[in-house]
Amino acid sequence: MRPEAEQHNDQLKPGIVWLASYPRSGNTWTRNFLHNLFRVLDGKELAPQDINALGEYTLWDVAGKRFEQLLGKPLRSASRSEIAAARIKVQQQIADDADAAVFVKTHNALVLDRGHPTINMGATSGAIYIVRNPLDVVISFAHHFGIDLDAAIDKMGRRGLETDITEHAVYEVYGSWSENVMSWTRKPHRAIYVMRYEDMLQRPLEIFRGLCRHLLLDPSETQLARAIELSSFEQAKAQEAEKGYRERPKQSKVFFRTGHAGQWRQQLSHEQICRIIAENREQMARFGYVPEGL
Repeated sequence: MRPEAEQHNDQLKPGIVWLASYPRSGNTWTRNFLHNLFRVLDGKELAPQDINALGEYTLWDVAGKRFEQLLGKPLRSASRSEIAAARIKVQQQIADDADAAVFVKTHNALVLDRGHPTINMGATSGAIYIVRNPLDVVISFAHHFGIDLDAAIDKMGRRGLETDITEHAVYEVYGSWSENVMSWTRKPHRAIYVMRYEDMLQRPLEIFRGLCRHLLLDPSETQLARAIELSSFEQAKAQEAEKGYRERPKQSKVFFRTGHAGQWRQQLSHEQICRIIAENREQMARFGYVPEGL
């Protein structure tokens, strides 16, 4: 964690603060906001946070270097069972190496993987979970992974869904959309702040103020509004257009595509909408995502 960020986190219990979500639900936006917020609080808000420097402050739990050091072998030589067993040790190292609370991005569901937890609660200080309407997620998911909508619906409905092991990252346990959402939000917990993506769009001052309170931060109204402005989708999209974004997968044309809510009304067929609702109705209903009449 950068020194200027540490001074604002000294009230939080040392350990990992998870930035958790199903993919394509607003995790990067939240990371960007936190970077810009600390820049504003430190008087360094002349320009938006460089989107290609988000790793300077927020870590990602699948980054391979720590796993390779712990396992003593390249990632591609490690089995999934070995990686599953190493997760809580890697996460403990991350917590131990930080002098204050440290933000770590994850798309892992809060579940057991091959008998081992995906999240080390002993190394955890708190969590932020971002949830987004799966009717919109599926469109962004399809573009992001270079697949068609029906394939994206299939993947998002697949229980226990896991990603591949790559040269630089271990696999993630997404689970289905419903599994992921339920695992983090099944019961209210004072250490977990849950945000709906749609509320972040419609009521940013209110929702991000709540996030700040959860993190024991108290920016002024002017500072908060400025951090939100610097973190806007338009700012991020402009940066990507100018110099690219290193987290964009090769199969995706752009990472920051539209950032709107309600795209599903124009882009999904009635059959596709019904499939998604049938597979996810219980969790969608909890967050007000089931359209009237369906």
